[in-house]
Amino acid sequence: MMELSLPQTTLDALCPMHLRLDASGRIVALGPTLRRVLRGGAERTGADFSGQHFTSLLEIFRPRRITDITQLHAASGRKLHLRFTGRAEERRGGLRGLALPDMGGGAVLNLSFGIGVVEAVRDHALTSSDFAPTDLAIDMLYLVEAKSAAMEASRTLNRRLQGAMLAAEQRAFTDPLTGLRNRRAVTHALAELLRRDAEFALMHVDLDFFKRVNDTLGHGAGDRVLQQVARIMLELTRRDDTVARVGGDEFIIILVGLTDAERLSELAEHLIRRLEAPVALGEDRARISASIGIAANGEAAHYRSASALLEDSDTALYAAKRAGRGQHAFFRRPPEGVTSGQGDALRAAPEGDPGCDGPEPKGRGGAAAR
Repeated sequence: MMELSLPQTTLDALCPMHLRLDASGRIVALGPTLRRVLRGGAERTGADFSGQHFTSLLEIFRPRRITDITQLHAASGRKLHLRFTGRAEERRGGLRGLALPDMGGGAVLNLSFGIGVVEAVRDHALTSSDFAPTDLAIDMLYLVEAKSAAMEASRTLNRRLQGAMLAAEQRAFTDPLTGLRNRRAVTHALAELLRRDAEFALMHVDLDFFKRVNDTLGHGAGDRVLQQVARIMLELTRRDDTVARVGGDEFIIILVGLTDAERLSELAEHLIRRLEAPVALGEDRARISASIGIAANGEAAHYRSASALLEDSDTALYAAKRAGRGQHAFFRRPPEGVTSGQGDALRAAPEGDPGCDGPEPKGRGGAAAR
């Protein structure tokens, strides 16, 4: 067989990550990419690796530890696992290698980055010119980059879509004037609470004398009154409660985990007192009050539908209005065998019955009068 002799430039082009070793295992030449990878070490100071033993640069540990040229010849043709000697940062992926003997008793050891090629390209700023033209690593890198770009674009699009969906849902459940929840949000909240058979109370609040205020000062000032009502309700309720505007001057408050009549009565009285405080509108002052009907889902009454609960709270609300307004009333569960909506309402009013005759408004009312 004719002996084949390759110039170093040819070997550099075919195997840019190779080492040529002499019969004693010392380095005769390095491929250009291997020199580039080692640039952060001795080569940066101008040192030459020629003449050094290969173990000064490489540690071959699999299939077994190899420390001389004889052992390297014995492993000829087998896949080798290597790492750079003393360079901990190269240990995460390691190197792969193949050693073949030459005609002079030495060897050619060709290396690759194996599965660590992506990190190697990033860490050593390698480009396509640092790989052999037939090396599929570059094609794989292009695919990885394309996949990464596509995945990031998909994640960005998903984040935008999710944000748009959340914003749309927020708008769908929000009253634009007051920022409170709306009727759709109430329906959703009640359905979920009843599904879980949770204990909660529902306060149905209707503003008293708001139409009179609305007729005197106009819609712009009335909007400010409604916004003040919303602020008061949020101040007196908890983060987990639902406060909603479900009509022009009609509100619903859902109080999760609260069914005690005494505490509910205290809250209703406090809310009415706060709402009866005059609302300053420039030089004018608007005065309103509120009537409140309360129905609770708990030990005393278990509702199967939101409509029945709303109907009962509405019954209690109108009992409070008939009693003189500025008051609150509880829906009393009907006796066994009587259907929902045929019950009675127990009236409760704040001490002194404030607002029963209705405060005299001074100003113009809100945008959505009854």
